[in-house]
Amino acid sequence: MAHIEIYTTPTCPYCIAAKSLLTRKGAAFQEISVAGDPAGRRAMSDRAGGRTTVPQIFINGKHIGGCDDLYALDDVGQLDPLLAAGASA
Repeated sequence: MAHIEIYTTPTCPYCIAAKSLLTRKGAAFQEISVAGDPAGRRAMSDRAGGRTTVPQIFINGKHIGGCDDLYALDDVGQLDPLLAAGASA
């Protein structure tokens, strides 16, 4: 099973939509809230190639992007294989 990390804030509608899609897919994920956490947001941004918006999503350590990117992968049939792939050691 894939290791999924999603950086979020509590009231972000895009975060809610991304988590909803992952939940519908039956994918467990680690949610990392960066609300009120400037250091956490900087760490997220560094990891996400400078992106500062939430959500930022990583699957098996690979940066997927935000909510729109996640839905785009699903639209072209590429999300399910990512979710099915195990985390590489």
